[in-house]
Amino acid sequence: MKSELLAPAGSYEGLQAVIKAGADAVYIGGRMFGARAYAKNPEQDEMLEAIDYAHLHGKKIYLTVNTLLKNQELQRELYDFLAPYYAQGLDAVIVQDFGVLSFIKREFPELSIHASTQMAITGPYGTRLMQEAGVSRIVTARELSLKEIQKIYQETGMEIESFVHGALCYCYSGMCLFSSMLGGRSGNRGRCAQPCRLPYTAYEKGKQISGKDGAYLLSPKDMCTVEILPKLLEAGVYSLKIEGRMKRPEYAAGVTAIYRKYLDLYEKHPKAYQVEKEDLQELLDLYQRDGFNRGYYEMHNGKTMMAVYNQKEQDRKQKIRTTRNEELFKRLKKQYLDTKLQEAITGTLVLCADTPAVLDLEFQDVQVQVLGETVEKAQKQPLTEERVKKQMEKTGQTPFVFTQLEVITDEAGFLPMQSLNELRRAGLEKLETAYLSQYRRQLPKRSSRKVETEKNTNYADIQQKLYASVETREQWEEVLKEPGIDGIYVSMSLFSEKTFLSEVFETVEEASKREKECFLTLPYVLREGKMDGKEAEIQKIAKKVDGFLVRNLEELGYLRDLGLIQKAIGDYSLYSFNDESQRFLMDEGMKRTTVPLELNGKELFNKDCGDSEMIIYGYYPMMISAQCIKKTCGTCDHQSKTIQLKDRYGNSFAVKSDCQFCYSVIYNSVPTGLLEELEQIQALKVASVRMNFTWENREETRKILDLFVEKKKKTGKMPVFTKGHFKRGVE
Repeated sequence: MKSELLAPAGSYEGLQAVIKAGADAVYIGGRMFGARAYAKNPEQDEMLEAIDYAHLHGKKIYLTVNTLLKNQELQRELYDFLAPYYAQGLDAVIVQDFGVLSFIKREFPELSIHASTQMAITGPYGTRLMQEAGVSRIVTARELSLKEIQKIYQETGMEIESFVHGALCYCYSGMCLFSSMLGGRSGNRGRCAQPCRLPYTAYEKGKQISGKDGAYLLSPKDMCTVEILPKLLEAGVYSLKIEGRMKRPEYAAGVTAIYRKYLDLYEKHPKAYQVEKEDLQELLDLYQRDGFNRGYYEMHNGKTMMAVYNQKEQDRKQKIRTTRNEELFKRLKKQYLDTKLQEAITGTLVLCADTPAVLDLEFQDVQVQVLGETVEKAQKQPLTEERVKKQMEKTGQTPFVFTQLEVITDEAGFLPMQSLNELRRAGLEKLETAYLSQYRRQLPKRSSRKVETEKNTNYADIQQKLYASVETREQWEEVLKEPGIDGIYVSMSLFSEKTFLSEVFETVEEASKREKECFLTLPYVLREGKMDGKEAEIQKIAKKVDGFLVRNLEELGYLRDLGLIQKAIGDYSLYSFNDESQRFLMDEGMKRTTVPLELNGKELFNKDCGDSEMIIYGYYPMMISAQCIKKTCGTCDHQSKTIQLKDRYGNSFAVKSDCQFCYSVIYNSVPTGLLEELEQIQALKVASVRMNFTWENREETRKILDLFVEKKKKTGKMPVFTKGHFKRGVE
């Protein structure tokens, strides 16, 4: 199967440029619901033109609807936004939200759906789940290795799209709340402020472990994989995706042209594949962050992947003026922005005196005919074939150019040049309309289904259960003896790998003796077959525990394939941002979900929370990353530990590493505590509420339990809490 080169477009002009540069398909955002809200996204009329432009030139166009939608947006705005593009012939949409997926599948049944990298799909279990939900393509998490991608392809046969060039996020896409929590600009809503590109200092036990010349600890270098394209293709990647919707059209076109060159080279002469130094330098000249890396395809993490120095920022501080390669950008502008792209057509024009002019046109397999005015007998000088042909071949700014035009004339007639122009215009318009008609769709009758929520304001009789999540033995012991706690979520990190099963059973038994429910908390990220071979253990555990807290699609798919999805409780990161996404997850058979962290109280009140629980205390995870800060600082000892990350204002963010599953979690500097809002939360009719303990010691755990369970406000200094997004929400 021939591969696809997929290029970014931040504007209609950018779309035209990358198509001229050799893209097979283009992804672009509209005025709403795209993960790049600050790009020059086209309005509706321009987007409709863009769809036609792509199709006329034999390319595909994918629309990014890859953000999380609130109830009102999905129920009242999404249909009207998508309907014109669906009718025009849009090829596919890229989605993050499960509710959007369900909505599009129902309302626009002929539209292909691609699962965005924002879904953080990391393996075959999650892939199969999305495959059966109606997704035709997945965009893999950028952190996956070639081996992991190959496994997905071999086990599922799913069409795979993977990033090959451009910026990398520090966090697994879709699992980042850093920008959201610090400034209210949510990456899940397309408004990331990129706090990861700022300087930080790392400390372990009070000692600085990061160097002065390496302050940009969360800033990855840009990815460049042109040298390993054959490996990507051999691993099963079909669509090679270039990042860059926020960058200039010249950049996108320049990168596209080079990847087009080498993709063609590989397809024609795979054994002769070799990248020229000049082309690598051109890619560097277009844009870079302290050079390139090859992404995660051949390594899991490491300092060589990071732009810790930030040469551009150092130059700015030292007032060193750096100049880009202006000649390169001028050439790209002239080559791909200042030129027109026209498709080859053939035609036949018949001009005979006393009969109407006849123009036949052909483009690929489409043929049209138009009749013009009657050709008059020439009184003086009749029209010659040469003169007619010269006039008719002036196709101007139309999408077409004649490669062959046969003029049949008796050279006895005359027709004004204006009439010839009108005949050509009518013919080309008819040809364009006829060709594009194959892409047009009829809008189906809109479904009458509405997922609306009506809440009974009499909520005094609702008995919400109170749960606690623990990650240390001290926390477990304090929570276990608290009579007001109905159940405990226990992290896998509490148990040793060698005696995992027996330790879990002992823990469940302890909880049972205290008449408490017990749940096993799975890791934030599941990759590389880390749970393969544990199926028998998980089946045995499932008979004992009350459920599993799952954080990602791979875990959800894993439990589903084991027939245990009814035991699955989705954490906040399996986003149920709207009632449609809540219904999607519950229809899969889940036990319950967790309320998203970015909705405010009013939005939650107007959302169905009856099968959900809500986090009322805890340090919110800001980032889940495959990178390791200790490794970046050169001090990794492969031991799961907590270090501190300080920003330029002195705020300290704890970073916990999980070496068993090889990821890091960066937590907010201040815990969220909704103590004063408990009565309002009761009104939301959530099934249960949860406190998340992370590194709190015994005394701190006891104090929080007294506050939230016993409602005891002890003398002394009260903890400092943030309200998270309960008051403000996100745009």
